[in-house]
Amino acid sequence: MYILLFAAILFAILEAAALQKNWFKLEVVAKPAVMLCLFLWLSMSTGMQGVVLWFGMGIILSLVGDVLLMISLERFFLGGLIAFLFAHIFYIVGFNSPIPAISAWSVILAILIGWGGARVIRRILASVIAKGQGRMRLPISVYGAVISLMLLSAMIKLNDLSWDAGAAVLVSVGAFLFYLSDVILAWNKFVSPIHNGRIYNIAAYHLGQILLIAGVIVQFGK
Repeated sequence: MYILLFAAILFAILEAAALQKNWFKLEVVAKPAVMLCLFLWLSMSTGMQGVVLWFGMGIILSLVGDVLLMISLERFFLGGLIAFLFAHIFYIVGFNSPIPAISAWSVILAILIGWGGARVIRRILASVIAKGQGRMRLPISVYGAVISLMLLSAMIKLNDLSWDAGAAVLVSVGAFLFYLSDVILAWNKFVSPIHNGRIYNIAAYHLGQILLIAGVIVQFGK
């Protein structure tokens, strides 16, 4: 089943190359193939039972978001945002089933992630408003809160004794990279262009998804 992991990594590399060279035909194949490989890997490794089903649905919604943004980052940005919003919500439900106890670690994490996220979101919203795109203010604010909660939910596993230590590290790093990819995308689109921003965005996104799903498989695999 590791062949599906290797395939996901290969397609992620091809997607980055497609963006760099503007090979749209390759992108049409490579980008959705990454998430399809991860979905099959998760399904074959876990049987997609119980909690894992939430992560499977998160992959499917991520795939929908990928396709929408690939077709047109401008026309389908809001649709892609909504698809990824629900993907994050499904991941949050998966990480919080059952609901973990509140600890000093979770409180500290919540403060740090909330503080850092609020600063980034304020900067992005200021640019959104300055560019006359005020209608995006609410969707971006909601999305920012949800991705912060997803990151928090994953990183809490580092102190959760019911989770394998390696799995907790994988999902934490994966969730952070997923979070970082969204920040790069929003900054590149609304604040100021980042040199090779699209490549950094997709590289962080795919690596984040791969590590996150790998952690789920380590934790819940057969």
